[in-house]
Amino acid sequence: MGPQVDGHVARVLCEIDLRTGGSYRFVIGHAGREMAFYGKYVEVTSPSRLVWTNEESEDGSVTTVSFEEQGGKTLVVMREVFPTKEALDENIGAAEAMRITFGQLDEVLAEASGAG
Repeated sequence: MGPQVDGHVARVLCEIDLRTGGSYRFVIGHAGREMAFYGKYVEVTSPSRLVWTNEESEDGSVTTVSFEEQGGKTLVVMREVFPTKEALDENIGAAEAMRITFGQLDEVLAEASGAG
C-alpha cells in the first residue's frame, strides 16, 4: 500500500542510500501533482537511530527517529527541529501528515502480524 492522498493511493518513487552521508529522494504523485522530499542521512545507527536533513527548502528541518524495545514492542519517537519559528509555522500541517503516515504504518504492521 502506498501513501493516501485525498483518499486514493498515490504513486511513489523512492531512491535511498541508507548510510551516514548517503541521500534519499521520495516523489509522491497523484492526480497530475508531484511532491518531492529529499536530503541526506546525518546519522544511521542500526537498529536504534536515524537522523536526516529535509532539503526541500532553505528552511528545512532535521528529523531524528529513535527505536527502543520496550516489553517486546518497539517505541518509535520522531522529532523534527526547524531552524526558525517561521519555518516551523510554515510546516505546521506536516504534523497531520505524520499522524496519517503512522496510522498507515499501523495498518501495514497489523496485516503483517496477522492481526489486521
